[in-house]
Amino acid sequence: MGRGLVAAFFCLLMLSGKAFAGWYQVENYEGSIGPNPVHFSLQRYASFGSGITVEGSYFYDARQNPIAIYGKAEGSKLTLCEIADDKEFQRVLVMGSKTPVDTSGCPFSLEISDSGVAGSWSKGVDKFPVTLRKVASLDDTGDLKIDGTVEIPFWAETTRDRFAGIYTKSDAGICMTKMLVIDKKKKKAVQEIGFDDEDCNAGMSTTPIYMNVQKWVESGKVIISVDFGGGKFASANDYVLNPKSRKYHLKQ
Repeated sequence: MGRGLVAAFFCLLMLSGKAFAGWYQVENYEGSIGPNPVHFSLQRYASFGSGITVEGSYFYDARQNPIAIYGKAEGSKLTLCEIADDKEFQRVLVMGSKTPVDTSGCPFSLEISDSGVAGSWSKGVDKFPVTLRKVASLDDTGDLKIDGTVEIPFWAETTRDRFAGIYTKSDAGICMTKMLVIDKKKKKAVQEIGFDDEDCNAGMSTTPIYMNVQKWVESGKVIISVDFGGGKFASANDYVLNPKSRKYHLKQ
């Protein structure tokens, strides 16, 4: 995703008068789609625009590639679509569709309960059962609540890595305290990036929580950008990949 488009999206939120806190209701799940283990994360919001009330990110444990999802919640029923490519990502999740989103042909048909999610994923002739159990949750829309270990699978990725944020609660609020760089092939974290953030603003800027970390390229270098909240004082930390060490370092 281009950083300019993300900045434009953020400015639109500022102009709309939305608050810079109190919009995260996130639930994390573990389970399976058919025989394949998965990790699932879903965020509900009154409206992301175009009729979308749920956005999320999930990945198959075997592949570790984050898949962006969006859809609608009607009571306990969820209908979720998968983002197919970068063009659809920009149109639906970054810029926002100009017309109401149609989820009737989307692959996920789910029923959500206090303990988990059940339903099906279907595409063409393929159909698999979906069974998920809730393992963690985050809610900063009222009393600040965190249950379990909240690890957010961000939409940003590189060919080699995906990125996850560990969110915790402190006296200053709820925020991301560290970002994990996860090697997809090794299926494990190969770097942890902590934040000197006493105001607890890391990962608390963009409405979809999964967009608080973005990847972009500058002069051929991979940059990973972490958004910080703080209202009109919102900012970002940019980390540059060192191709020799394979580590990300804060851009000077």
